[in-house]
Amino acid sequence: MSIRDIIEGKKEWRAHVARVKALPKDYQIVYKEMQKYFFKVGPVELTDGTDLLSGIVDLFEEGAAQGKDVLDVTGSDVAAFCDELIKDSDTYADIWQEAADQEVNRAMKMSQDKRK
Repeated sequence: MSIRDIIEGKKEWRAHVARVKALPKDYQIVYKEMQKYFFKVGPVELTDGTDLLSGIVDLFEEGAAQGKDVLDVTGSDVAAFCDELIKDSDTYADIWQEAADQEVNRAMKMSQDKRK
């Protein structure tokens, strides 16, 4: 990654943050909670760009322009809304589950081998 790419990425992120700050306060609150959710358990691809987050801002800008309450846009279960957005993506939670399953399977196999 070149210096130019880093600078361009920062410009894009700053523009994104400015769009979020321009949203009504209730939309900003829900967006920030969704962002935290995605950063904790969300799609692995999120680290490569902001397409998902930009899409949410697009949706929120449209909802705000129509005078909708943010929960009319997302539904009352915001976590379920987030899960639906990433349902076909690999998540960190999936990776952790797979690693835990592999570790248990390996431990069980070793235990069975010792009994033989």
